[in-house]
Amino acid sequence: MTLRVIGAGVGRTGTNSLQHALEILLGGRCYHMLEVFPRPSDIPVWHAAALGDMPDWRLFLKDWTAAIDWPASAYWESIAQAFPDALILLSYRDEEAWWTSASNTIFPAAANAEDSPWRDMVWDMLKYRFTEKVGDKQAAIAAYRAHNAYVRAKAPRDRFLAWQAHEGWAPICAALDLPIPAAPFPHVNSTAEFKTRRRPTDA
Repeated sequence: MTLRVIGAGVGRTGTNSLQHALEILLGGRCYHMLEVFPRPSDIPVWHAAALGDMPDWRLFLKDWTAAIDWPASAYWESIAQAFPDALILLSYRDEEAWWTSASNTIFPAAANAEDSPWRDMVWDMLKYRFTEKVGDKQAAIAAYRAHNAYVRAKAPRDRFLAWQAHEGWAPICAALDLPIPAAPFPHVNSTAEFKTRRRPTDA
């Protein structure tokens, strides 16, 4: 098994829907922040990456067909070097809509989480790979804009796809040379759904 898709889009850009879609398309598991919680042994690996010590990605991600969302998207460039044939997929949305969603879900969840290795990992990831001022609208949107611009500038054109959730299956299937599934494209993890979860650290 090898990684076929590397998600470069940050959280709250349709990544949970994308996770479900890629698992349907690729017939394998897709790494997402939600996969970190049942795998506490992964947290030190992601934390070390935040501090600049990248793992052997081919070994660490050997059981996955895709890796998207934070924390993977923070290290998309390093992961892309380890998997030179993988598609780099930038999920994105309107800046204001992204801020509204993120500021009502993942940012307060991280801020209010109890002290833990997970919380430390996330805050160092944000500090070194995004911005630690996630409660500041202007700073967060500036970081979001800069991240997306960097991905667009650095990702090789022949393996890059910028995608929005409303586009559904077609662009992804075309980029992967796969048929469009008969099932509707999954749309999950709305802000309302996020807030109904019992675990405050779900992303």
